[in-house]
Amino acid sequence: MAHTAARVPAARAAGRTASFARVAAGALLRGGRLAEPDTLRAHAAAVLGALDIRLEVHGGPLSVRGHPGTLVVANHISWLDIIALLAVEPVTMLAKREVGQWPVVGSLVRRAGTLFIDRGTLRGLPDTVATVSGRLRSGHSVMVFPQGVTWCAGTGGRFRRATFQAALDAGAPVRPVTLDYFQHGAPTTVAAFVGEDDFGSSVRRVLGAAGLTVRVRIHQPLSALPGVDDRRTLAARAQAAVCGAELSAHG
Repeated sequence: MAHTAARVPAARAAGRTASFARVAAGALLRGGRLAEPDTLRAHAAAVLGALDIRLEVHGGPLSVRGHPGTLVVANHISWLDIIALLAVEPVTMLAKREVGQWPVVGSLVRRAGTLFIDRGTLRGLPDTVATVSGRLRSGHSVMVFPQGVTWCAGTGGRFRRATFQAALDAGAPVRPVTLDYFQHGAPTTVAAFVGEDDFGSSVRRVLGAAGLTVRVRIHQPLSALPGVDDRRTLAARAQAAVCGAELSAHG
């Protein structure tokens, strides 16, 4: 993980830290009201604002209008991915259990009704697929990161297939989304949260990053082709939409 621009002065980083702490305190004071979509979106946007991160959105919305809900799938780079997507449109997140313990982010995602899963075992996977399918049938959109883990750039890792079965079971459309990070217009890995990196170190790196932008590109929805698509082919089509666009963007 590296900066592609000079770090901001220490005084500016300190100001960001204070703003970040105020947003965190405000989120906690909201309590259950934070689950209200407009409030959640505003607080997610406030986190980005406190960190001086510009949000750039192309396409949208995340949810396809109508019933059932939409399975939104994106590449996974950073803990900021969740914040950026909630700032675009609050939808139900599917996240690893550890996310719920992260400062600020954990408070936001818990109150957003996030579904938590244990990445270390397959035992609960059928129940997770059934739960996601049920949410989709009820008209709620669900956001997942099918790569399973974060990558420095969005092209790594094959999309896991299980959650695509939930979309098939519910007859739900799949909305591919590509996330990219830039500093002053140049691709950067400074926001990446991977490997043995700890949350505190990642936050400090972001606090010192200059000109950071998160770009969210929302692609055309995919519908399963009857008699053609199973979860394997649907996952492959989604990965081509997400990572093919990402590869093109980075040239």
